[in-house]
Amino acid sequence: MKNTVWLWAALLTLVAGPAFSQGRGISINKIVAKIDNYYVLKSDIDRIRQQYVEQNQKAPADCQILESLVVNKMLLAKAEIDSVTVEEKIVDSQLDARMSYMIQQFGSEKNIVEAYGKSLDALKSDVRQEVKEQMLMQRMQQKITDDIKITPSEVRRFFNAIPRDSLPYIPAEVEVGHIVRVARATKEQKAELRARLQSLKDRVLKGEDFAKLATEFSEDVGSAQRGGDLGYAKRGAMVAEFEGAALKLKPGEMSDIVESEYGLHLIQLIETRGAEYHARHILLRPDYNRLDVSEPTRFLDSLRTLIAADTLKFEKAAKDFSEDKATADAGGIMRDPNSNASLQPMDQSMDYALFMTLDSMKVGTISRPLTFRTEDGKSAMRILYFKRKVDPHTASLKDDYEKIANIVMANKKNKAIDDWFRKAVADVYINIDPEFEACGVLRNVRAEGQ
Repeated sequence: MKNTVWLWAALLTLVAGPAFSQGRGISINKIVAKIDNYYVLKSDIDRIRQQYVEQNQKAPADCQILESLVVNKMLLAKAEIDSVTVEEKIVDSQLDARMSYMIQQFGSEKNIVEAYGKSLDALKSDVRQEVKEQMLMQRMQQKITDDIKITPSEVRRFFNAIPRDSLPYIPAEVEVGHIVRVARATKEQKAELRARLQSLKDRVLKGEDFAKLATEFSEDVGSAQRGGDLGYAKRGAMVAEFEGAALKLKPGEMSDIVESEYGLHLIQLIETRGAEYHARHILLRPDYNRLDVSEPTRFLDSLRTLIAADTLKFEKAAKDFSEDKATADAGGIMRDPNSNASLQPMDQSMDYALFMTLDSMKVGTISRPLTFRTEDGKSAMRILYFKRKVDPHTASLKDDYEKIANIVMANKKNKAIDDWFRKAVADVYINIDPEFEACGVLRNVRAEGQ
């Protein structure tokens, strides 16, 4: 069991990527493990192995994958027992981002359907369940490890215990910031979307069902399958334009066309309940591949000129003007997706376009505006700030404190999760198919639960 804690975390990272591997070549869905009301399928093991291959990583043995998947299902089973939940609207938001990423990768919804061999609705349902389970597992992990802290003395003790001839060699790393400006729809594109929404509104006014039209036409992937239903929302939860229009309506009424950062909406209020309101909507988005990037390019060029003249600091410009919410408050500094550190390795793991741009820049300089695709698939432009570079070196406490601290924290969290497993195993029913008895999953889990 101890050997699988790291693998469990790795699998959670893997499956948090683009939905799941394509269906071709996957084994028949034989149940190989049952953990309370949750199952591990033979195809789950094949899928994880295939994901490693697709990411050019060596896949663990099937027994290790199975054991880690059993651990994941234990987390889900205990989340159910402990009444740990995630909000449906947060799941829907993550689903939208996942589907947008897939559309970006495959080029169109049609291509996705052909690749997976199932309807888009069926695929969305599968992906939504995956997203929800991943979020529940993460929530359980947070519940187990939230109170864990480390001290500088613990970090020093850990580092000093490493033999000097065993210190790792750290490759070149860079700290990079960016300022992002998203491309806007042209007047022509907005007019086209407004005309389509107005046509849908007219159909509702003539007696057609709003929910059915939302299911058929809304581009909000998460809510469309529920007839555009967004559930109850507290005031302040939605963007101001949406909420302002929704709260002006009476139950059953429909709004005029509303524009927000997400696109154009047609809103129908279902009911209000105290400080909450319940609405559904039809969302149409512009074609992000056809957006005009001239305005964000001009804007970023102006910022670049001010920063180069030392009239404006990059960090302040990022906080005030960047439309990448994930990095703006941190002065635009991008973090390594694996370690969450501000320094990221400048090697084959880095995005190729970013690597090639930095390779031609000097430390302290700012790039010209570059094309950029946001995580949710929007067309954008950005400028890069090559803040610093750390040359390859043998690890030291001074230069690599953040990395070493992350290792110490990970070790403490792994121990906490391991301790939790020993206790949780008594609350969860586990049955393994005879085909995998040789893996000793039950023996490994229950031996530590004694």
